[in-house]
Amino acid sequence: MEFREISINDKEWLTQKFREDDKRSCEFCFANNYLWRKVYPLEITEVCGCAVERYIIYDDIYYAFPIGLGDKKRAIEKIMLYEQVKKNRVNISGMTEKEAELINIWFPKYFIVEADRDASDYIYETEALSNLTGKKYHGKRNHIARFKDGDDWLYEKITEENVEECIQMNYLWKRKRTDKWDDMMQEEYDVAKEALANFKNLGLVGGLLRKAGNVVAFTLGEPLNSDTFVVHFEKAFPDVQGAYPMINMQFVLAECQGYKYINREEDAGDEGLRKAKMSYHPVFLQEKYTARQKS
Repeated sequence: MEFREISINDKEWLTQKFREDDKRSCEFCFANNYLWRKVYPLEITEVCGCAVERYIIYDDIYYAFPIGLGDKKRAIEKIMLYEQVKKNRVNISGMTEKEAELINIWFPKYFIVEADRDASDYIYETEALSNLTGKKYHGKRNHIARFKDGDDWLYEKITEENVEECIQMNYLWKRKRTDKWDDMMQEEYDVAKEALANFKNLGLVGGLLRKAGNVVAFTLGEPLNSDTFVVHFEKAFPDVQGAYPMINMQFVLAECQGYKYINREEDAGDEGLRKAKMSYHPVFLQEKYTARQKS
């Protein structure tokens, strides 16, 4: 197998492979793979009619479950032979429950397969996020009402004409959080900046909020599969009350009505982020499994 770095020229090919599987996990779209390619060094190739992704997390080598309508079992066999020659163990992450079952059937006693709660995606009903009806969303509606005080707000779709204002807002957002800043936040900041700068070429859809004429929040996402839209980034000034729930609601109303579900990605084990995502009451969690080769 010959691996190469992912490039923008792979967008059409990889997007087609993702469509063939029609998965609801947030990793299975082009922009997520391309934008995080430097943080988690990613290489790709084609094996047995499948797209194969190989990447590194904390010096460990991981593969995605083979993508597309090719021979997935044979592709995994080739992956195992490839790493065996290099004396590396094989890890396969981001698997659905069905894929985890297939791994155990195809390669019994070869892998330890476990669910990864920190990697589970939060899936919401588009209708629920559009309306925020019911007692459970009372607090969200109150914050939105405060944001609307003064009637000086405006929602806009991100375009080439206003995207630079979002890039500047992203920088100011960073400045407001210097007391909490760390390497992981810097990585996310850099990725969001690149996403904004290249949103059109990446096929991303974005929205922004203005308050008194100034951009105070933005969000970016893309279609994920036939019934789900995925939100990759959502930024708002923490000192503007209601900016977060307002950009969430307005973006879903304006850009996501053709989809039944909204995927707002995982929490990566961050307790604050987990609490925030649970406060929007996901309809279910998209579980993911990791298979680690036994010693």
